[in-house]
Amino acid sequence: MNTLDRIRHYLDSGRRTEAVERVEFLAAGEYNENYLVYTRSGRYVFRINHGSQLDLDNQIEYEYEVLKAVEPSGVTPRIFFVDVDTDGLGNGVLLMEYLEGRPLDYPIDIQRAAEVFARVHSLPAAEGLIVQNNPIEAIAEESYGLINRFPDHPLIGEKVHLLRYHEKIGILAENTCDLFSNEALCIVNTEVNSRNFIVQPERTFLVDWEKAVVSYRYQDLGHFLVPTTTLWKSDYVYSEEEKLEFIQYYAQSLRLNLDVKELFEKTKILERTILLRALSWCFMAYYEYTQTGRTLRNEDTFGKIRDYLNDIESLLAW
Repeated sequence: MNTLDRIRHYLDSGRRTEAVERVEFLAAGEYNENYLVYTRSGRYVFRINHGSQLDLDNQIEYEYEVLKAVEPSGVTPRIFFVDVDTDGLGNGVLLMEYLEGRPLDYPIDIQRAAEVFARVHSLPAAEGLIVQNNPIEAIAEESYGLINRFPDHPLIGEKVHLLRYHEKIGILAENTCDLFSNEALCIVNTEVNSRNFIVQPERTFLVDWEKAVVSYRYQDLGHFLVPTTTLWKSDYVYSEEEKLEFIQYYAQSLRLNLDVKELFEKTKILERTILLRALSWCFMAYYEYTQTGRTLRNEDTFGKIRDYLNDIESLLAW
């Protein structure tokens, strides 16, 4: 039985949805496969998990809890169920709302993105999720683990560049340990490239919540603006003027008395930090992609990984 038939059998036998009319492959990331399920009443996304960026044994259940927590924002997909007892369908599955639309266009949709972040960040910090009280230190620690995961990694020069930059971020973490202490924690997605936004005429959504944590708003704002994000699925880089414009839209959407200059400066600090994490992940993933046995493989992703590592000196000098 192929995967499409197994999904249909699983859903029908457990009466998880109305009778399934058709199942189609939708998309795959690095750790999940997504399938489109057609029923008489509508379409759903069936997500199969194969791994965890957060090193969690219960990754799919964690993502379910995140999606329940952010659902009141109105800009995330509704979630229907999670199941880890799936008779061999990866490490567990979940079913969620299918949202139709186009990816985010960076120069055109900058205000839409700011409004999405404002709605999510206005929610209370949910209990039971990973908490990063010092996001710079946490990201630096995660990045160090990614850099050193494979001792026989062939890209020695790139590793040297990353370790030097890691030292700089370590110093930055020490110098800014109290920078966010006067602010409230919120739920942050931490993976906000253009393809994780679904743009409709009247509303924009943010999907793919597998790596969300409770931390400070600047993780999302910095991740959204940093070149390693905007270049991931496009060829766009925000200017400093556009970045400030984005922060202004964000502050206006929150309707809180926040200092735009302070928001901007704190976001820039997280941009520098997230750059380390992005390139450290590419370094780690390069090794996995050049070995056998990887469950999911995306050649476009591997091409971008190679591009970033080939250009690592100029990216780190950004």
